[in-house]
Amino acid sequence: MKTYLGIDVGSVSANFVLVDEAGEVLEAVYLRTRGRPLEVVQEGVAALAKTADHGAVAGVGTTGSGRVLAGLVVGADVVRNEITAHAAATARLIPGARTILEIGGQDSKLIIISPGGTVADFAMNTVCAAGTGSFLDQQAARLGIPIEEFGAIALEAQTPVRIAGRCAVFAETDMIHKQAMGYGLPEILAGLCEALVRNYLNNLGKGKDIRDKVVFQGGVAANAGMRRAFERVLKRAVHVPPHHGVMGALGAALLARAQTGPGARTGFKGFDLANRDYRTGCFNCNGCANQCEVVEITQASTVLARWGDRCGRWSRAPLVSGA
Repeated sequence: MKTYLGIDVGSVSANFVLVDEAGEVLEAVYLRTRGRPLEVVQEGVAALAKTADHGAVAGVGTTGSGRVLAGLVVGADVVRNEITAHAAATARLIPGARTILEIGGQDSKLIIISPGGTVADFAMNTVCAAGTGSFLDQQAARLGIPIEEFGAIALEAQTPVRIAGRCAVFAETDMIHKQAMGYGLPEILAGLCEALVRNYLNNLGKGKDIRDKVVFQGGVAANAGMRRAFERVLKRAVHVPPHHGVMGALGAALLARAQTGPGARTGFKGFDLANRDYRTGCFNCNGCANQCEVVEITQASTVLARWGDRCGRWSRAPLVSGA
């Protein structure tokens, strides 16, 4: 059996998905990045290696903010941005989807799909935490509520409290004020969900033609309160696909499957990655006024790659052992 591996390395989490030749998910692994993307990639691949019937990996795709680093370490055949990967996964699981709402831990995306199934438009928010999952995590921690219970409690609300959501700091101040006024916990949590939805749509939805089918994915899609808040504001059904939390990795695996046809050889370096000594470092280049910060990755004493320079002095230079 041939299988295809997809890896999505983000700022908060790293997701790993293994699919079969038909594109069906065989296994999915979710890990916290913990600021150590290289180690987490090795850990995730090692976790998949424990699967008894993972088959022969015929293709690997990487995506996410750490896609270049992950692709280098695992030997990826396909390295794609998150927009392309999420669109590919959505097309597979929700045929006919036209709008993708994606909210992760530190960023969010809105993707518009054309009738033909290609990406017609998109917007990303990587600036303000008020429109991301970390906003809900922070408020849940302050209220002493496990984030896993946030959505269920929010669904108990009859009338969500209106909370300012343009800024995470203002939202917390407003939430404290509403608590002091005596509003119940479900109403406050539902209000926080709607505040995040308003922030998301104000930042990403302006000028966008949001049409059915609307799909909600990303880690925050597990929050039932957020799904209901989107439906209340958009006044339409919002679909949450299976595997909603690992859609980037699923899309990367599907793109790898499409890229590596019959007879193609994969660059996958094997499931024993955890046993290899990879290290990352950086240095400043003083070759010109740009003062570029160059990142390099090594295995033992061999430099595998360098990037970050504008002129290509280091990234294009021949790499030799001990360099």
